[in-house]
Amino acid sequence: MSTYVFGHTNPDSDSIVGAISLSYLKNQLKEDCVAARQGEISPETKFILNKFGGKLPLLKTSYAGEKVYVVDTTDLAILPNDILEATVLGVVDHHKLGDLTTSTPLECWIRPVGCSNTIVKGMYDYYNVKIPKDIAGMMMCAILSDTVIFKSPTCTKSDVEAVKELAKIAGVEDFKALGMEMFLVKSAVEGASAKDLVKRDYKEFVMGDSRVGVGQLEVVDLTVFNDKKEMLFEEMNRVKKDGALHSIIVLLTDIMTEGSQLLVVSDDESKVEKAFGKTLENHEVWLDGVLSRKKQVIPFLQPLF
Repeated sequence: MSTYVFGHTNPDSDSIVGAISLSYLKNQLKEDCVAARQGEISPETKFILNKFGGKLPLLKTSYAGEKVYVVDTTDLAILPNDILEATVLGVVDHHKLGDLTTSTPLECWIRPVGCSNTIVKGMYDYYNVKIPKDIAGMMMCAILSDTVIFKSPTCTKSDVEAVKELAKIAGVEDFKALGMEMFLVKSAVEGASAKDLVKRDYKEFVMGDSRVGVGQLEVVDLTVFNDKKEMLFEEMNRVKKDGALHSIIVLLTDIMTEGSQLLVVSDDESKVEKAFGKTLENHEVWLDGVLSRKKQVIPFLQPLF
C-alpha cells in the first residue's frame, strides 16, 4: 500500500512542490510514496509545474487508515480532518511547532529556514540522492517564492545556497529573473473572484479559544487592489461568519516596496492594533517591512489570544 505525501489545505507552491520532491526522494529510498494535495493549486504553482514539466499531485483529502508524510505544516487546523486516524511516518516543516501528535515514533525534519524545500534539499544531500533536473527547478522556484526572492526575514544562508545549487542542476542561469517572472504571474489578480483571492494563500490558526484566519497576496504593485478592496472585505466577512472565526486578516504584500497593507475583519480590532502598535483606519493599516506571515504576523497575534 502506498504512502501519501502532502502539505496543508489551500496549498501553496512550497506545499505542492514539497510533496513532489519528498515523494520522489522516498521512492528512491525504496518507499512506495505518492505525492498528494488537499486543494486546488494557485496560478503561481501552475506556472512552476508548467515551466518544469511537473505532474500535478493527486487530489486527496481523507487519510484515515493511511500511512503519510506531512510537508510544510504541523497545525491540525490546516490538515485533513481525519489526520489523527492516519499513521504519520514523518514531518518536514519550517514553521512553528503545531498541535499534530502521533501515536508512534516518526521521522522529523524541522528547521528554521525560509522554505520546506530547503530542508528537502538537505535530505537529498544527506541520503546522497541525485535530484532530477525538473524537480530541482521546481524546488528552486518554491524557495524563491517562500523567501520572496531572498527579501523575506525568514530567508537564511541555507535557502540562498540551496537555490544556487538547484539552479545549476536545473540549468537556470538567472534565477532572480525567473523569480520575478513567477511573481508577475502571482500578481495577476484580474478576473479572479474574491473567494479565490482571499483563499489563494490562506491559513487558519487556533489561538487560545479562538480561530483566526490569515491570508496573504504577494504582488509587485499594490495598485492592482485599488478597485478590489470592497469585494475582498465582503468575502472576508463571509469567510469569518461561515468559519465562526474571531478574526480574519488578509495581507496585501508589495514585494517591491517591502511592506504589507493589512485588511482586518474582527470581533475585536484592538487585538490587531495592540499586536502591531498601529491604529486601524477603515479596517486597514500599512505595515512597513512586513513580508512574512509566519515570522512577522502570527508571533505577534498569538500572545493576545
